[in-house]
Amino acid sequence: MSIESVATPRPRHADRAIYTVAALVAVIVVFTGFARTYYLKRFFGAPELTGLVHLHGVVMTLWFLLFFVQVRLVASGRVELHRRLGLFGGLLAATIVGVGTVTAITGAKLGHTPGPPPLAFLTIPLGDMVVFSVLISLGLAYRSQAMIHKRLMLLASLSILTAAIARIPLDVVRQGGLPLYFGLEDICILTCVIFDTAKNGRLHPALGWGFLFVLASQGFRFWLAGTPQWLNFAAWLTG
Repeated sequence: MSIESVATPRPRHADRAIYTVAALVAVIVVFTGFARTYYLKRFFGAPELTGLVHLHGVVMTLWFLLFFVQVRLVASGRVELHRRLGLFGGLLAATIVGVGTVTAITGAKLGHTPGPPPLAFLTIPLGDMVVFSVLISLGLAYRSQAMIHKRLMLLASLSILTAAIARIPLDVVRQGGLPLYFGLEDICILTCVIFDTAKNGRLHPALGWGFLFVLASQGFRFWLAGTPQWLNFAAWLTG
């Protein structure tokens, strides 16, 4: 057995580990952020939730669990089942965008926010839906090219962690506001980019351009949130 054949599995194992850890971290962040108000609300005396919020919670939970399952299916070589579940994933993604948009607007109308003013914060969930839609659409378009597809799906999933991060029950997070919410999300994504680049010896274009797209959307939303134009539009949207 040659040295090359012995060394070959290692990059594959590292690749599986990157995606598995990323998917697991995403699940933990979502659970931590929404534990008090959703998953463990009974233990914290949180107010009752509307049917819309429950639906939003269900579809988002299903997405991150599906993301983890899909990663593990590929890692275990069960690609055919991964592809079959991908059909459900596409429908679930479309549902997330629709339900997430309505939930965000309704929440802002009712004044629900983790800290920032509701109308200003509305740029976060609505922007997340736009970014998610673009990355998911590209990911599905490139589903026959695994190296591109998996990176776009990773970015799409991590790009919608902002709302969960904003609700992590730590004073430093709550006081940090939008810059910290975005910063913590960017750390999650950048860590994946660094490990992927180190493993492959180069920055994959899908990750590079995708991360730049996420950063650009964050910068735009941070600027937009406090402008009179946005606040007037958000007031009309929630009126």
